[in-house]
Amino acid sequence: MELIFVLIMIGLPIIAQLNVSGTFKKYSSVNNARGLTAERVARQILDSNGLQHIRIERISGNLTDHFSPKENVIRLSDSVYGKTSVAAIGVAAHECGHACQHAEHYKPIEIRSAIVPAVNVCSKLWYIVFVIGMIIFDLFPSLIYIGIAMFGAVVVFQLVTLPTEFNASDRALKTLENNRILEVNEISQAKKVLTAAAMTYVTALVTSIMQLLRLLARANRR
Repeated sequence: MELIFVLIMIGLPIIAQLNVSGTFKKYSSVNNARGLTAERVARQILDSNGLQHIRIERISGNLTDHFSPKENVIRLSDSVYGKTSVAAIGVAAHECGHACQHAEHYKPIEIRSAIVPAVNVCSKLWYIVFVIGMIIFDLFPSLIYIGIAMFGAVVVFQLVTLPTEFNASDRALKTLENNRILEVNEISQAKKVLTAAAMTYVTALVTSIMQLLRLLARANRR
């Protein structure tokens, strides 16, 4: 049973990553009918939502796109910035969705942002605390459960992340369709890209839940 758990935990993220990479690559070769670039679409979406103050910058890497609320900047990766593909426009619109979430004080993303500092600490220290707890279990039995609780905070963060990602993609697709930025067939293609990306978050959550159950099982065997 332990081996099955480990294989699934290793395999799921790999499959999800291969899927998003393959889907993005496939639709990166499909240019939108209007010849719009990803950053131009992003600028249009931001401006139409009264977010003229948010900058758009290029960042190196592949699919390293993100929105930084502290700096009020959307950073588009080399594989997105300047590109006219349906995939690139879908990703750029998705990041604009996050910007709109912050502007509208979308509750899940506010919760996510609020717990980031604590989760950063927990994600770095939970394993150390857990291992020490296993070693000195007889002296300090509660330490192992503190480590598990810290990892539990990471799981909660991933859980809260899901609605923000799905909502950002939903916003992106509706905007691309309602503003007639993409054609009907292009919308379905962009949706495939964003759905594949969203599944990486789903698999990350599933894997973390499995890890949490595994940790609890190990603790209960002490």
